[in-house]
Amino acid sequence: MDSISVFSTRSEGRVHLPLQAQPIKVMLVEDSRVLAERLKELLDTVPGVELVATVDREQDAVDLLKETGVDAIVLDLQLKSGTGFGILRKIAPMSPRPLVIVYTNYDLPEYRREATILGAAYFLDKSRDYDRLRDILGGIVKATD
Repeated sequence: MDSISVFSTRSEGRVHLPLQAQPIKVMLVEDSRVLAERLKELLDTVPGVELVATVDREQDAVDLLKETGVDAIVLDLQLKSGTGFGILRKIAPMSPRPLVIVYTNYDLPEYRREATILGAAYFLDKSRDYDRLRDILGGIVKATD
């Protein structure tokens, strides 16, 4: 299958997404129910994005990723059980690997560095990057058209 390369301004690598007809399938990994609902509403405003699952635990996310084809993950670092870093480590050998957008309250340089090393394409701060998340996903949809 053909693919496109999506470059991130925050990471030095590329993520390959399969060329496909829309929608882009997204998994949301977030432990806050209130924020998960808000993010679902945001994702509903992005044409060409389909939210396929919302989970709040590391193992649930890893299990679903093995079962379903997901193009992108919006990933919190702090979860009810496990961490976003654990998910990044466990999906490292996956091929194809979904594009990972870390979306966290912990905008620390060491977390940003670790997430990037583990393959995150973007690292967003929940307090200031809400609209940027929509723009990133919209850009991915346009790139696959």
